[in-house]
Amino acid sequence: MFIINCKNYNEISGEKINKLSQIAEKISKKYKIQIAIAPPHHLLASIKKSKLLVFAQHLDDAKIGSTTGYMIPEIVKKSKVNGALINHSEHRISSKEIINLVKRLKKLKMKTVVCVKNVREAEKYAKLNPTYIAIEPPELIGTGRAISNERPELITKSLLAVKKARNSTKLLCGAGIVTSDDVERAIELGSHGILVASGIVKSRNWNKDIEGFAKAIL
Repeated sequence: MFIINCKNYNEISGEKINKLSQIAEKISKKYKIQIAIAPPHHLLASIKKSKLLVFAQHLDDAKIGSTTGYMIPEIVKKSKVNGALINHSEHRISSKEIINLVKRLKKLKMKTVVCVKNVREAEKYAKLNPTYIAIEPPELIGTGRAISNERPELITKSLLAVKKARNSTKLLCGAGIVTSDDVERAIELGSHGILVASGIVKSRNWNKDIEGFAKAIL
């Protein structure tokens, strides 16, 4: 799994998101690798025709109906969104909300990516059997200092924590990943894939870097 989190970077504003998704889709087909894109919420519908997986960057544990301003799993599902990031370090939520959202998304057959900052959280939330646990130490996000080089033990220990749950959850890793070598090292350490943002979105050559990351995963 190769997830591109677009955050709210200017590089994918307006119609630029379509160019990114088209390049990612082409590379996904070429290498037969699963790529997901998580655009800003207002652009979710812009790429619904893409064959990529589309993830929301955040969802709210709020009810259907009179909940103005909230992103609701059941409503988002009807817009062809395949899953969501939950508890990203830039949008942390409570344990209760994480538990409820994983349950709601699983019921809707949507993919769940629970972001965690340490091994303790990885062990705790792996018990919910989300699709993925994504280990991302906050201090490395956006720094260009890759978790696979700076904190490799976090990947190996998180992998053990996820396996301890004895379910189908897979481990992803992120934070500071900017080169193909970073990706390859993460896979060697046991990660099932990557969650990346600025390393792709802020790249001057999307085609070259998405392809390089895809090849490194393989």
